[in-house]
Amino acid sequence: MQIKEAAERLGITERMLRHYERSGLIAARRLENGYRSYNEADLRRAGRIRDFIATGFSTREVQAMAACLSDEGAGPCAGGVTQLLTKLGHIDRLKAELDVKRAAVLERLTSFQEALEKLEQADGTVTPDKAAKIARSPEHRETL
Repeated sequence: MQIKEAAERLGITERMLRHYERSGLIAARRLENGYRSYNEADLRRAGRIRDFIATGFSTREVQAMAACLSDEGAGPCAGGVTQLLTKLGHIDRLKAELDVKRAAVLERLTSFQEALEKLEQADGTVTPDKAAKIARSPEHRETL
């Protein structure tokens, strides 16, 4: 099948399929007219590549797992296990960093909400001057 049909079946763009080829992840055969031709094995391999990329792997990282991509080696393989463990560790570190940032934003939000409540309790209105006065108060200075 030609590139358009292959891309449609995989749910990716023709450009992405060409990128896989330029990266050395797949090798499409060429027809006499120069058009790329893909068989079912090519589609299975490209599908595995697509799945790895969708989970955050770069094409370079996928290349390191080339043995895991072919029909003969598809599934568990030493290079794949190592790469998956490395990626999992990276994701865990990113998640921990995001958790810290989320906690800081939540703390700041709580402080803002408390400051606004104080302003509203004073006389029911919030003005920029009142907000600035609360912001300068010692209890809110560090969070604002």
